[in-house]
Formats: sequence, C-alpha cells, structure tokens
Amino acid sequence: MKKIDSKKKLSATQREELLRALQARFEKNMNRHKGIEWSSVQAKLEADTEKLWSLSEMERTGGEPDVCGHDKDTGEFIFYDCSAESPKGRRSLCYDREGLEARKEFKPEDNVIDMATAMGIELLTEEQYRELQKLGEFDKKTSSWVKTPSDIRKLGGAIFGDCRYGKVFVYHNSAPSYYAARGFRGSLRL
Repeated sequence: MKKIDSKKKLSATQREELLRALQARFEKNMNRHKGIEWSSVQAKLEADTEKLWSLSEMERTGGEPDVCGHDKDTGEFIFYDCSAESPKGRRSLCYDREGLEARKEFKPEDNVIDMATAMGIELLTEEQYRELQKLGEFDKKTSSWVKTPSDIRKLGGAIFGDCRYGKVFVYHNSAPSYYAARGFRGSLRL
C-alpha cells in the first residue's frame, strides 16, 4: 500500500469543509454531471485521501473543481477546474521548467507543469478544454495554458485557450511567456 505524505493529508475539519464545498457546487451545477449521484462521488472522495488532498489544492488555488464526467470503463469520476476565470492562485507561470529556465530575467515563481504535478493533477488537454467550454463560458477575461503536443513544444511553443465573442480560441505563445491573466486548469480522475 502506498504511504501518504503527511503534508498531503487533510485534517478532519478541512476534509468536512471541502466535502461541503464540493457538494454545494455539485448540486448547484447539475448540468455538468447529468445522471451522476452525489452519494457515489462522496463515497469515492472519502475512500481516497490523496485525491481529496489534490482536490483541496485545486480549491485552495481558486479552481472551483467540479465533476464534469464519468468514465464508464474505469468507473472514475472526472473533475475539472470550473472557476469562471483561470484560477487566481495559478497565474503568471511559464509553461514548463525548460521555459522557466530559458528566461534571462523577470522569472515567475513557478511553471505550469511542475505545479500541476505537485498538486497531483493533470493539465487539461485541448480536447478537455473544449469539452469544459460546452458546459458554460470560461476564461472570458483570462486564458489558460493547455497540454501542449510534443511537436509544438520541441519548437519552443506552448498552447493556451480562452473564450471570446462566444467562441473558444486555442492559440500559441512561447513556453517562457507568462501573463497575469493566464493560468492553467487541471483535471483529476477519482
């Protein structure tokens, strides 16, 4: 059995507060998870303290995670960051460590890939980002880095998306770039 890092464990109070917040968001946004019962989600949440910690990190950094899918093959529930704008606690970041190290000056504190890994979440792919946008309009004033295909990354680029004029746009920037209005959205399978 895998040992859980004590830093990645929630107190009973933190766990209860998070479960209440997740349940309230789940019940308020039923269009995101039609046919899924909260009791099924809660049972999985209570059984996996490490994933619960990752969800707390998504919540702590402003992601407002919610169930946005169910994998019928694995039985896993899929959470996405559903904050209206890119999570505030995850902005002003280069795409990856290589991009961060390429900056000569004015380096941000961190990068998207390392931060997502430390949180125990995956960066949304372009396909997942477009799926999320079908559930509402997100990133109307901000933008979010998305998982960049290796062929684009090898050439020094990275991709991000936003929603403007009622349409979803995905475009590029150099990986060392960072902006106060660009963060990233993650996903977690439970």
